[in-house]
Formats: sequence, C-alpha cells, structure tokens
Amino acid sequence: MSTHCEFESVGMFDARYRAFLEAVADLRPSLHRYCARMTGSVMDGEDVVQEALFEAYRKLEQFDDTRPLKPWVFAIAHNRCIDLLRKRRVRVEAETAAAPPESVEPPDPVAASVRPALERLVTSLPPKERACVLLKDIFDYSLEEIAELVDSSVGGVKAALNRGRTKLAGLRDPPQSSRPPAPEASRLLQLYVERFNRRDWDGVRALTSADARLLVGNGFSGRLADSPYFSEYQRIAGEWQMRLGEVDGEPVVINLRREDGAWRPRTIIRVEIAGDRIIRIADYVFCEWLLPVASSFTVAPPP
Repeated sequence: MSTHCEFESVGMFDARYRAFLEAVADLRPSLHRYCARMTGSVMDGEDVVQEALFEAYRKLEQFDDTRPLKPWVFAIAHNRCIDLLRKRRVRVEAETAAAPPESVEPPDPVAASVRPALERLVTSLPPKERACVLLKDIFDYSLEEIAELVDSSVGGVKAALNRGRTKLAGLRDPPQSSRPPAPEASRLLQLYVERFNRRDWDGVRALTSADARLLVGNGFSGRLADSPYFSEYQRIAGEWQMRLGEVDGEPVVINLRREDGAWRPRTIIRVEIAGDRIIRIADYVFCEWLLPVASSFTVAPPP
C-alpha cells in the first residue's frame, strides 16, 4: 500500500523547496526510521516522510521559530502515519482494545527486556502504543513531548507505554507478511527487469500506462512521460543491473551496483501495477537510509 504525493502543486525543482530539504537533511534518517516503523514498510515510511516534509514546507509561515523544528515536523509525520494506518483499518482494531487506568506506571524491567528487538516487533502494536513506545524508547522524547505529539495526556502516554511494552515482552519474532504478486503482475515485473537491464527503454515504456506516475526519492514527482528518468539511468557511470526482490514482504525491483567485484543492493524501486500496465514507479534513489532499516529484504539470484 502506498501513499501518493502532492508535490506537483509547487514543483519538486522549486529552489526554495530544495533549500528547505537541505535544511532538514540531518532530520531525514530519524524521521524515516520513525515513519517506517509506524507504517510497517520502509517504502510507505519514505512516502509519508516526503508528504510530511512538503506539508511542513507549505506551513512554514505557521511555525513558531522560537521552538525546535524537529518535534513540529515529527508531529506532522505522525499525523500522516495515523492517516495511512486508518486507511488500512488498523486503527479501528486499536479503538476496540480496552484501555487500563491512565495512572498505571510502565514497568522498567519490561522496557529493558524488549529494547533489543523493539523496532522489529513494534508493528504488532496498535497505532497509539506503537507511537508512544517508539518515541520514548527509541527517540527518547519526554512524556510531556509525546503527549503533545499524539494528542493525549501524560497519563494516557504512560498507559500506552505500559500496554505496548507488556505486549512486546511476550513476543519473540517480528510479524511476517508476504504479499506475492498476482501472476500477471509477476510477469510484468519480470519483463520490466529484463527490458531495463537491456536498456530497452521503448520496451519498458510499452509496459506503462499513458498517464503513469513517477516518484524519484528527493527529486521528482509527476508524470513518467514528462521526466528524464530513463536517460538518467542511461548516463549512470559504472556497472549496474536490476533484479527482482522483496522488502518487508513486498515484491520490488532492486538496483544493484558492482563494487569491489561484487553486486551490492543500492536502491529500492516500487512498481505499482493495475491490470496489465504499470501505473506508478517510485524509485527511492538518494534515500540510502531505506535498506538498512528494512525488517527484511531479499534479492533474487541472477538469471
């Protein structure tokens, strides 16, 4: 499941927006880490980050520059994550859970025991518990800061931490979900990889719909037909190739580069298909923080 960006309304090559992205560059990896764990997908997490940063850019005049920027941007990203989770109907399940009294204190021994596996297991929690555990135990926010960010009370945050930490202490392995593509989608992905590796750009275009969308991480969002996407790949120096793979249980295309005599995965490309055509390509080039925080990824062997 992906989110769809709104960048076209200002243009991704706007100089002021590029300057804003440079100003928040140090924040990007931690923001993505949070969104990836909240959404359960490194790719959905990056889509949310890009949407959140664009929203922050549009609302800069509303920002109180006497306060830190990071919590403000995190709050925007958090709300985007909740919107995405609501669309998945995960939030509906969370609302049915009976909440214990707000005065319950989180037991520290439980928190300590789950820390090593925390980020891999946290997607099993309902959204509020997930957010509170991440913000407290990974990002070290204060209870007061978390309460403001998730629109709760300090007591509510303590209760969510207690529930979340207790649940995590009883888990051993992160939940796994694999989504194999339908036969037609699998065939299209294979053709996409084969034609891309042959630099058969006309053949690749024949697989896409007339109004296919393109998102290039940190660079362009718009119509594939209006972009220099294929010519940019044609100009890449060094050896590279595409292979099928899987990231966080989702079939993807992975770009590999030859370095020191070995093929190393560098970039995730999400290819969305409807019917017998590719309708969206999201290439997360320039987002080198994605693969290191993936819960799992595999790369198919060469043909």
